[in-house]
Amino acid sequence: MEKNSEACLVCGEDLVYFETHREMECIYCHRNFMTNVACKNGHYICDECHAGSAVRSIVETCNRMTGKDPVEIAMTLMNDEHVHLHGPENHVIVGAALLTAYRNAGGDIDFDKAMREMVLRGSKVPGGACGFWGCCGAAVSGGIFYSIVSGSSPMTVESWGNANVLTANCLSVIGSIGGPRCCKRNAFITIQQAVPFVAEHLGIQLLLPNHIICTFYKNNKQCIGSRCPFNPVHY
Repeated sequence: MEKNSEACLVCGEDLVYFETHREMECIYCHRNFMTNVACKNGHYICDECHAGSAVRSIVETCNRMTGKDPVEIAMTLMNDEHVHLHGPENHVIVGAALLTAYRNAGGDIDFDKAMREMVLRGSKVPGGACGFWGCCGAAVSGGIFYSIVSGSSPMTVESWGNANVLTANCLSVIGSIGGPRCCKRNAFITIQQAVPFVAEHLGIQLLLPNHIICTFYKNNKQCIGSRCPFNPVHY
């Protein structure tokens, strides 16, 4: 059983991860789920309840943002009071930020439809997928974004391949750094990989800052410090 630095939203105690799933009742919606995380006092919150208000705020914010820099957009979303340091809402944030920047840079998409699809798909990636599936939700979110804007499906050819390649590129960099997990670090890595990939394959040029400097490390007890490429120690 491994401690997680994020506190329980009910009692403030540390969360713990279990090696195997167990059935628990969500403290809010009272539905039963198989889960591998709860707080040390036994409180469990399902992914839907954990991310619900955050996802609504993410969509509302993206609707009004006009910039072409997905890092700036993601930072705005991450600083929203409803968004937690770690959690499944981050699996929507990455793709939502990229979708918003793509629209603002001239990408031809039905934004409302695309965002609904981003929320639907991103919300299906469970918390802890990075460790339990070997497939970080931030990277998957980048792949979902590409799939949406390119029209990829299980039956397409080039777009199917590119969506998988982008996700793989993100996972390769994420994995090379090592854990423990950080939703913010992996979001920035995914965006860094996605921007030039979109320019090459879709012809839409998004913006990236010269340096991405993390502002969340002080709240992350498991921050990897100088091993993180976005830690202020590098700048």
